[in-house]
Amino acid sequence: MTLSQLSPIPDLSQLLTERSQVITDQWVEAVFQDQQIKSADRLSPTAIRDHIPHILAALATVLAEAQENDIETIVKASLEHGVLRAGQGFDPTEIAREYHLLRSKIIQTLRADLLQCTAEEVLRVVSLIDAVVDGAIAQCFKSYVGERLQELDKLRGQLILTNQELHRLLHSNRENLSVLAHELKTPLTSIIGYSELFLRQQRQPARDSLNSLEHIERVVRNSRQLLLLINDTLELSRYEAGQIALRLEPTNVRGIMHTVIEVIQPLAASGGLQLVLDDERAPDQVLTDPLRLQQILVNLASNAVRYTKVGSVTMQSRILSDGWWSIAVSDTGIGITVDDQSRVFEPFFQVLTSELDRLPNSTGLGLAIVARMVKLLQGDISLTSEVGVGSTFTVVLPLEMNPV
Repeated sequence: MTLSQLSPIPDLSQLLTERSQVITDQWVEAVFQDQQIKSADRLSPTAIRDHIPHILAALATVLAEAQENDIETIVKASLEHGVLRAGQGFDPTEIAREYHLLRSKIIQTLRADLLQCTAEEVLRVVSLIDAVVDGAIAQCFKSYVGERLQELDKLRGQLILTNQELHRLLHSNRENLSVLAHELKTPLTSIIGYSELFLRQQRQPARDSLNSLEHIERVVRNSRQLLLLINDTLELSRYEAGQIALRLEPTNVRGIMHTVIEVIQPLAASGGLQLVLDDERAPDQVLTDPLRLQQILVNLASNAVRYTKVGSVTMQSRILSDGWWSIAVSDTGIGITVDDQSRVFEPFFQVLTSELDRLPNSTGLGLAIVARMVKLLQGDISLTSEVGVGSTFTVVLPLEMNPV
């Protein structure tokens, strides 16, 4: 059934227009509360609301007798919604769930008025709503797939470039070659397998769009992980080869700390963790490389969040005597045994427990890179930890680095 085959329904158009804000607010709340839409947890109500008011306004024109159907608005808004949700990291199943909730809230809001209509009118109104929402879903998925395929193509290009540089650097650092080959095998196998499966599905005349989207998601996810591993390996190799050049400049420590907290906030929020920032005794300004300092803190903070299931992650800074200052990242996580504490800064080493065989989005190189960046900034890093209580990584740096 097409929209043009359905005659407009009077009165309900005005009701929908008047209650558009109510429907939108109820829908946003339903999305936040829905356990199947995890990606919404880290977004604001404005980011969730997105194009829904435009869809409802256009739907009102479909129900109106005196107006032409504003299908163009529905198409445009849905295309934009797909692009936005791709950028926000939504899964296709979460998007489908969003539209299911929208359909439910529209019917629920108009229910009392629909009960006053004849059975034929009710069927026609519901058919119109279904047609509009289904059309919106189709357009949304169209742009969503386009964004995912574009991202996959960019990732493929980045992988080619980084892989070429990796080959140039590995000849001077073969100690971890066998470990690296093992780490690359799993995401590469997944990328190749799902890519082949997706291509086979694309050649079929009738294919399951949702399954195709899920395969694209897996390819993109594994590509990101592979790229992260390669980039971390390259960073480590550059340090070993003495190819990292520092750019010393006056640096606002508090500004760096606040930036790191903002970067880590979504990751902490998804795990229900509290981030605590204590910068009252931090130095106002130091002479260092701000990019490398931020890299150290992001790695330490994200590592703390990954190993903490309940509680908090704290970042604290203070001025020490004799021209030094410190910054510490503490967590209430699983803790590290005494034996493992001596190995945490080794490349590819990961602290594992019986509950956690492997961390997602972790390469085992983060702390190794941190230790080398701290040394590059003429500082020192130490660790105190207790199993089941938590860990604290403390970095001590000079207030003014000496140019080498």
